[in-house]
Amino acid sequence: MNIQAHIKKHLLESSRVQKETYRHCRREIEAAAMAIVDVYYKKGGTVFLFGNGGSAADAQHIAGELFSFFRMHRIPLAANALTTDTSVLTSISNDLGYEYIFSRQLEALATPKDAVIALSASGNSQNVLNGVQVAKGRGIRTICLTGKDGGKLAKVADIAIKVPSADVAHIQEAHTAIGHSICGIVEAILFGNE
Repeated sequence: MNIQAHIKKHLLESSRVQKETYRHCRREIEAAAMAIVDVYYKKGGTVFLFGNGGSAADAQHIAGELFSFFRMHRIPLAANALTTDTSVLTSISNDLGYEYIFSRQLEALATPKDAVIALSASGNSQNVLNGVQVAKGRGIRTICLTGKDGGKLAKVADIAIKVPSADVAHIQEAHTAIGHSICGIVEAILFGNE
């Protein structure tokens, strides 16, 4: 294995995917950021985030940036990653089924003043889809970060950000960049430029 060639190939392809994401998704990213600004500025709501595996980690990462701070010291913004409470996740999985781990939490916690950011590289994770459907049924704004054609998720979410790639690693790398972009916009609008 040529390690240097592997590193070069991965990083250059990741960069290409992120450039294509900008070209194809910048309007949706802006719309998502403005929806989040609306949740905080006008409604005093919470952003709920969820996904599986690497997308769960991305959900927690974005929630942390919103709750603590991204680039500027400011008041905390209410954000809740629905992937972190193992007792809740395992009880719902055991009692109802894994496909309900996010929707059940949203039934208990979310209101129309909130927003949902759902992450799924394929756009076809049933538990993520169920969460978005519950949110929509409650009049909650839904944003999805996905890849390729967006799968089923892109068809039901209010705002679908579809990273133009079929490679899960590059989709997730772009999701991190999108999350950072959204957090930066939200901070700048709510708290002034750096």
